[in-house]
Amino acid sequence: MSQDRCPQFFHSRPQVDGKLSTGWATVRYERLHGDSLSAMPYSHPVRPSGGAWAAAIGWAVLALVSCGLATPFTMGFAAYWLRSTLQAVAACVYLVLIGSFVIAIILYDEVDSIPEPMSTLVSFGFVISWIGGIAHSAVLVPAMARARFQPAAPVPMQAPVPQYRPADLHQRTTAPTRHQPSGQPEWIGHYRVMHQLGRGGQGAVYLAMAPNGVRVAVKVLHDLVDETARTRFAREVDAARRVATFSTARVLDVNVNGQHAYIVSEYVEGPSLEQLVRRHGPRDKDSLTRLALSTAGALAAIHKAGVVHRDFKPSNVLIGHDGPRVIDFGIARALDNMTMTSGKMVGTPPYMAPEQLTGEPVGPASDVFSWAVTMMFAATGRPAFGEDTVPAVFHRVLTFHPDLSPLPPALRGVVGACLNKRPEERPSASDVMVAIVH
Repeated sequence: MSQDRCPQFFHSRPQVDGKLSTGWATVRYERLHGDSLSAMPYSHPVRPSGGAWAAAIGWAVLALVSCGLATPFTMGFAAYWLRSTLQAVAACVYLVLIGSFVIAIILYDEVDSIPEPMSTLVSFGFVISWIGGIAHSAVLVPAMARARFQPAAPVPMQAPVPQYRPADLHQRTTAPTRHQPSGQPEWIGHYRVMHQLGRGGQGAVYLAMAPNGVRVAVKVLHDLVDETARTRFAREVDAARRVATFSTARVLDVNVNGQHAYIVSEYVEGPSLEQLVRRHGPRDKDSLTRLALSTAGALAAIHKAGVVHRDFKPSNVLIGHDGPRVIDFGIARALDNMTMTSGKMVGTPPYMAPEQLTGEPVGPASDVFSWAVTMMFAATGRPAFGEDTVPAVFHRVLTFHPDLSPLPPALRGVVGACLNKRPEERPSASDVMVAIVH
């Protein structure tokens, strides 16, 4: 399955192995041969089966048919499967309350005369605990159906993936634990793995369940080789977490302990811009304008937080139900820093700015160039500088000026300015937003 089948946030970067000279620059890339993604296509998002729903509803009904007596145990079950501290606390509360009321009722049965207010209070408290347990169970049914009752589909893997065990909510660990028959980890830190979304050159991406029952995307990376690299990586990703959340997928957590690092992101269910264009063709005028404005706003927020994306491209723009979301921001720089000692450079040639190819400093202007190339792809269905051989692409990026006529007239001027070969002459992402709306 090709890379564009991966519907989630950390899309793998295509990379090329070997040294390639363009006359101006010699850049080294690495390519993952036979890239295999085992995720279901976007048209089939993960949904609990009928059996999963039936099992989850049956679990919830126990609180009803047992008159509330089973509620502490069903909540304890939920806490265990969801690895939720909150549900564990709730189970303890139910146990104390319902246990106290039951003991009181038993004791009062042995007494001839019971004060009416006390009898009413005990009965009322028991009924309220019973109803509360039923409502609580009903709220958790969707999370229970997705979490434990959803069978994990077998996922073919090209290479072994490190195994993990669940950890305390505030503890980071990558120690091995049980693994599913498919070979994928069952736990990554305190995130329970549902299935693999994709695999690429830097790592594997998994759909996972957080302790609070919310689905997240977890990317496990391969290349952290020493303590300095780990510290630098954590610093870069922490900077990415400060980015405003509109039009971006939030970075929720990061771990650099153990053999492998991982990043946890908000899960955005939707195709990438690359998938959308390749399946349904170039975007129309209005859609393209909305896309340009949203993604320029996302870049402006990223740059305001002091982060440079470094790998802005169609597969790093997800089209969610609430609009475009930019993903992977800040991660490319962290990966660049990790691989500098090996002489390798991470990026996607058709969308890289000239200064990235020539080894010059990379800044927000580089993202603006990549944004413009991405808008050209959305308007035409093909990269502005081609996608044939890497040397040919490098040469065009450095010397060629693409035809802007497929763009709406309102976008031609600003996209053309963003494609300037000189980074200091390109507009900022904020300037791009202003130019689009005026």
